[in-house]
This record gives sequence, structure tokens and C-alpha cells, in this order.
Amino acid sequence: MKSRKFKSTSVDASSTADIAFLLLIFFLVTTTISNDQGVLVKLPPYVENQEPEPLPAKNVFSVKINGNNELLVEGTQIEMEELRQSAKDFIMNPDKLENRPDKPTKAIVSLMNDRNTMYGTYLMVYNELKGAYNELWDEMAQQKHDRNYDQLSATMQRQIRSAIPLVISEAEPTDFK
Repeated sequence: MKSRKFKSTSVDASSTADIAFLLLIFFLVTTTISNDQGVLVKLPPYVENQEPEPLPAKNVFSVKINGNNELLVEGTQIEMEELRQSAKDFIMNPDKLENRPDKPTKAIVSLMNDRNTMYGTYLMVYNELKGAYNELWDEMAQQKHDRNYDQLSATMQRQIRSAIPLVISEAEPTDFK
């Protein structure tokens, strides 16, 4: 009787670790990781023991978002699509603000939200308010310089921002329904 020699049926896996390592390096080098920027807000400079100046209630545009993501502006429930125009009307309305000669510099937008407000809703409201200021800046740039705001020099942009300063006051989240 003849003896049979069996060939090994195993697969040579000695280079598998090398290939996996090279693939790992490839994906680490070629993948871009995006950083969440969040909401970019410039805070006022810190001043120790400074009493805030009293603000007339007529100068504050009150925007509240409740836990059901409903929008309450100046005590009235409105839709998100109406917010930008309402904010623009308030900021530029000479009859609503005290100290009328420099009316846009006296306007304050107060944003308050509930602890249960969805982050997406908060961002949409913030973007609408910021968009109102952007549109006002663009309109003033068109009136004064016949160009869009983003086409102006830095000096001209500062002049427009000083005429219509971005003032959005954010309060701590509360528990209101």
C-alpha cells in the first residue's frame, strides 16, 4: 500500500497584518475630520463690578422659544418665516424705540429658550435673527455705496455695523411651557 501525502489546506496569513496596517494608514491620511464650529459669538470685554445701564423695555425685542419649539415674539406666537421681517421692522422702527435719533443702536434683541428646546430650533431662530441684521447691513450698503455689504472694505463694513450694531442678548435657559 502506498502512503499518501496530504497537502496543507491552510492559507498563509503572514502578510495580512501588514496589509491591514497599510489600509489603516491610508484611511487616516486621506480622511478629513471636520471640526464642529458651533455658533460664533463675540462676547463683550469683561469689566469687573460694572453695573449694567438700565434699558427701556421699549428697546427690547423679546424672542422666546418654549419646550414645544414654539416661537413667541413680543408676547405673540408667530411662525419662523415671520421672525426675520419682525426683527428688521423692530430694529429700524423709529416709533418703537426711545432715543430716536440713533434708533438702530438702541435696539436689543433678547433671545430666551426653554431647557427642552431642540438645538435645531434654537439654531434656526438664531440664524433668522442674525439674517435680519445681515439684510439690514446689506440694505444700508446698497443705499450708501451701491454695493453689497460683503463687497465693501473693512472700514465701510465697520461704519455700517456701528450704525446698526448686532446686539443679541441671550438669557439662561428656563423651564417655561
